[in-house]
Amino acid sequence: MAIRLGDIAPDFTAETTNGTINFHEWLGDSWGILFSHPKDFTPVCTTELGAFSARKPEFDARNTKIIGLSVDSLESHQSWAGDIEETQGTALAFPLIADENRNVAELYDMIHPNELETLTVRSVFIIGPDKKVKLTLTYPASTGRNIDEVLRVLDSLQLSAGYTIATPANWQDGDDVIVANSLSDDEAKVKFPKGFTTIKPYLRVTPQPNK
Repeated sequence: MAIRLGDIAPDFTAETTNGTINFHEWLGDSWGILFSHPKDFTPVCTTELGAFSARKPEFDARNTKIIGLSVDSLESHQSWAGDIEETQGTALAFPLIADENRNVAELYDMIHPNELETLTVRSVFIIGPDKKVKLTLTYPASTGRNIDEVLRVLDSLQLSAGYTIATPANWQDGDDVIVANSLSDDEAKVKFPKGFTTIKPYLRVTPQPNK
């Protein structure tokens, strides 16, 4: 069953490189990023796990926990972690789920037979503190994930969770944002004391409200 935006992220208990976790309990009141890999000892995924580990302090600053998944065993994960540290210059800095029975992969619809018949595709799920899925991304095996983009969309999601706004194309933290169309001009004046510019009646921009 496909996971849709707004769905409650399926809960599960699993073995990881950091011990046994219950997913919802482990998330607590944090945001979470769950991302999957086809299998251990693959080149693109090795670089990704190193890149996410190197950037972990930036996720910590955003109250966001990160956790990976692969369908290989815990012993395999632990061995792979040595390769990641050796080749990427950073130790694995977050849990990696051992999903040998594909239980979590099935819960999150990570197996796409037309792409990889028995292995997980490379998916990303961003989950809010309310345990609802806020974003999904699926990458082909040949394309490595961009950590800057994951952080960018996380910033956008967290900002829109706190304010009645949307973010425009190519938005970066600190740029102007779009006033939601659900607000009247009078309501927008109250919510955005810095003011806003009306480009079209449906397109109003305001300085980022938390800056």
